Amino acid sequence: MMHRAAGEGISRRMTLAARLLLDHGGIDVLDELRCHPSDTVRGWACFIIGEVEERSLSDRLLLIRPLADDRHFGVREWSWMAVRGHIADDLNAALQRLAGWTADPSERVRRFASEATRPRGVWCSHIRPLRHSPERALPILEPLRSDPAAYVQDSVGNWLNDAGKDQPDWVQSVCARWNVESDTAATARICKRALRSIERKR
Repeated sequence: MMHRAAGEGISRRMTLAARLLLDHGGIDVLDELRCHPSDTVRGWACFIIGEVEERSLSDRLLLIRPLADDRHFGVREWSWMAVRGHIADDLNAALQRLAGWTADPSERVRRFASEATRPRGVWCSHIRPLRHSPERALPILEPLRSDPAAYVQDSVGNWLNDAGKDQPDWVQSVCARWNVESDTAATARICKRALRSIERKR
């Protein structure tokens, strides 16, 4: 089945692999896969967490958290992609829970909170409620507005850049306020990245 899907996009193939593994071994395969030395196999673990049935959002986030902190960039990307649909489906609960991740010692976990909730994102479906009302995500964005890690700064800047394509006035207002309230190089870098699409239109 994987060979037959060779012409499909990578996300579809990863999802297919997860479904095949679930059919073969059930959720019990997860413990072995998420510690596997292969980053591709750990990516399958991410999608198993997204595909397994009858799990609450809280359970999925608990399971995905170690993979959100994985040493490999690709696995970290798979981690938020795999559960993004569930985040969108239970947005209020997701925003509340992920707001707590913004205080995590790991920059990778902090970045997940921002990246997983981007209104538009990359290689993923949009979260339309956040396109219309990006202010709902301020409990995640505000604690990260002066994050010391460039990895997190880029994600927050990209988040706001996404929002600026639908709500430019709001993004400009947030950046103006942040630059006054948080006079740091990190905040300035985030806001410059956030406003890049808006500035190009001027």
